[in-house]
Amino acid sequence: MSPSLLRQLWSLIEDTQSSTLLSLDDSTLIQWLLRQVRQHCALNYDETNVLDNYLRSKLSLIRDLAQSRPATNP
Repeated sequence: MSPSLLRQLWSLIEDTQSSTLLSLDDSTLIQWLLRQVRQHCALNYDETNVLDNYLRSKLSLIRDLAQSRPATNP
């Protein structure tokens, strides 16, 4: 996975409302994030699978970050 794709993914996570990240179940959250990333860059099958696996491994971190944000954070 390229560094620019990683930056884009984590920027997306930071810019997404905490309530959105916390309200979706694991599978739906992963699919939602994948769709958001694909809107900004074309991913081939292998890149999509790598990103899917990466997201699965980082779900706890994503949810922890969302929970630690102030309630007013968009």
